[in-house]
Amino acid sequence: MSLPPTPAQTIGPFYGTALPFAGGADVAPAGHPEAVTVHGYVHDGEGAPVPDALLEFWQAAPDGSAAGSPGSLRRDGARFTGFARVPTAGDGHYALRTLPPGGAPYLALCLFARGLPRHLFTRVYFRLPDGDPLLAGLPPERRATLLAVPEPGGHRSYRFDVRLRGDADHAETVFLAFPAGS
Repeated sequence: MSLPPTPAQTIGPFYGTALPFAGGADVAPAGHPEAVTVHGYVHDGEGAPVPDALLEFWQAAPDGSAAGSPGSLRRDGARFTGFARVPTAGDGHYALRTLPPGGAPYLALCLFARGLPRHLFTRVYFRLPDGDPLLAGLPPERRATLLAVPEPGGHRSYRFDVRLRGDADHAETVFLAFPAGS
């Protein structure tokens, strides 16, 4: 005899369909000449696309300040906010339009996806700087999973894929561990 599934047996929550907001992927002011695009795919442990993930990005402003404009959830198209919330499409693709960060050469990324009991944190580097304590603690091949790669022929466009698990051909993205309760 088969029983219908209970709520505890269903998948979810569905972050990519419930939390996005209009303009959430547009951190850079409209038409800004220094705007860059960061895009890529989110893949699960089997290499399949994750169609309903949600990526949140935080970053320093181009001048290195950490304070973005207020109203991050209500974009006016004219101010830099330092925050983005980007869902993946059906094929696992996402795209973010932002400004290069000043100070730290990376974007902070938090990934929410069904099946993950806790969200995951990582970084998206535009270059691998010398002296970065996180990078210094990683083997060179693992560092590469944190680097956004400039697109050939793409004007100010970078590719950054997130892999929830990896194999010999595709390394898992390095995720950061934080103690419980932090």
